[in-house]
Amino acid sequence: MNTEYTAVVKQEGDWWIGWIEEIPGVNCQERTRKELMESIQATLKEALEFNRQDALAAIGAKYIEEKITI
Repeated sequence: MNTEYTAVVKQEGDWWIGWIEEIPGVNCQERTRKELMESIQATLKEALEFNRQDALAAIGAKYIEEKITI
């Protein structure tokens, strides 16, 4: 499954900063744009996995997973 997210990036002085529009809290800062894009992708993956684990822990047993496309 390939899902697209929007990275908002800009250079501020010597640093590149960026965040993912669709997922609050996924933001990074790096010295180069390339490093920023690698870092923000890794941070997004971690955030999605953490959110998934948190949701599954909260629901308990006997649940159904449904795929949703928007």
